[in-house]
Amino acid sequence: MARGFFITFEGGEGAGKSTQIDRLASKLRAKKYDVVLTREPGGSPGAEAVRHVLLSGAAEPFGPEMEALLFAAARSDHVEQVIRPAVSRGAIVLCDRFLDSSRVYQGVTGGLDDDFMASVERVAINGMMPDLTLILDIDPREGLRRATARRDKDDGPDRFEKETLAIHQRRRDAFLKIAAAEPERCIVVDASRDPAEVEDIVTAAVFAALAERLPATRTAQA
Repeated sequence: MARGFFITFEGGEGAGKSTQIDRLASKLRAKKYDVVLTREPGGSPGAEAVRHVLLSGAAEPFGPEMEALLFAAARSDHVEQVIRPAVSRGAIVLCDRFLDSSRVYQGVTGGLDDDFMASVERVAINGMMPDLTLILDIDPREGLRRATARRDKDDGPDRFEKETLAIHQRRRDAFLKIAAAEPERCIVVDASRDPAEVEDIVTAAVFAALAERLPATRTAQA
């Protein structure tokens, strides 16, 4: 590919994004694709420095505006240092969370103004929109149960996991609203299914999207 492909995974806590990203990466690499795995907050040295501040809750007392600006600063570094160079060289980038998480977590449940969020987003991504977004949808009760089960026994919930069930439900609704508004980019996947079934759905969606991008000769070789 002259230009690569940028895929983001979104959804609530415990939806299984990391598991599905790892499984998809293995399948893509088996087909000889150049694959880059990354995450937010974080993904680049500058962004990783901000990650602990955000997930520890250290920025929470300063309000959602400050959190949104910190996420944006981390995202800008992540885009310019990792995502854009990888896509430019033809790699497939798989990112655990991206701009939709900010729209939902800081925008919807943080109560921030739409115009403010749009301005911050525009600066942070600088035109680097995902080619495909997979929204892993799950009932918040089940998602939080899974998130609790996977944590080390000595670790507590992070800044976002500890919030109320009602807030998590609002986030679920917000992700689904984004998917409905941008169907050309977003695909909703039922993450309550067995992980192997989810994997099959994700794989089919991604390879279909790649087939549309690639010349017929490359698709046949893959």
